[in-house]
Amino acid sequence: YTFQPQVIGFYRNTLNAFRCDVVMGVSQGFDLVQTTNPYYHTTYALVFKADSGLDGIRSLADERLKDKRIGVIAGTPPATVMAQRGLMARAKPYPLTVDTRVEAPSKSMIDDILSGEIDAGVLWGPFAGYYAKRAGTSVTVVPLLRENADVPMDFRISMGVRHSDQEWKRKLNRLIADNQDAINKILEDYGVPLLDEQGNAIPQ
Repeated sequence: YTFQPQVIGFYRNTLNAFRCDVVMGVSQGFDLVQTTNPYYHTTYALVFKADSGLDGIRSLADERLKDKRIGVIAGTPPATVMAQRGLMARAKPYPLTVDTRVEAPSKSMIDDILSGEIDAGVLWGPFAGYYAKRAGTSVTVVPLLRENADVPMDFRISMGVRHSDQEWKRKLNRLIADNQDAINKILEDYGVPLLDEQGNAIPQ
């Protein structure tokens, strides 16, 4: 393994510098790399304390969110949707581009939900599921499936390789296909909300 903060120059300093041969967790079709077939499909999620009175919310359009203080990672698709819904006035922003070796904005957001600093948060599904699972049953994670169609909130996640590595990509595609059930099990164990090909939540 090699590790690098995911900031400007990430691919130049890792994959294209031959410090690694594959980058995990790349959105399918991302043009700086050649992407494999996706190995999972997930979405952004709303997170809140189970006893907060927000149970049953399925969308950021829910009127119960109008007076709530909601955390959001700045510059992400949910921030755009929140602005469209009039939810930014009381929002608490968290940084998008950080050195995750020393900062964890997603964990900070979950901690703020648990402490009552914010009422809810919107996080990328894998982060939401992972940190919520560590927090226990006191935290609810709701995949956001019913938002503005003009702002994509769900993404198919693949592996990224160099554009010249055609055979390597084919090998990884076979690896994904042969191990999809095991991959799904690992993701479920980490609390990652998974979607099917039609964008519906897969029960866990």
